[in-house]
Amino acid sequence: MKLFTIIVTIVAVVLIGFNIMQINFNAPFEGQSVVALITIFASLCAIVLLQVLRFSKKVNQKLKENN
Repeated sequence: MKLFTIIVTIVAVVLIGFNIMQINFNAPFEGQSVVALITIFASLCAIVLLQVLRFSKKVNQKLKENN
């Protein structure tokens, strides 16, 4: 599971980097820039969810060790 979260996080960071280059900063809410902004936001959400999953797995493991 740890390897999966690391790989998906790396893919999300690469997507963020690629989509930042696609934004037209003169008109960020027109055309392809909107798609790039939505993809950046979705990638950030995926990173946050993966970090929550990783943290919950660590907490679950600690609870099992204590019992």
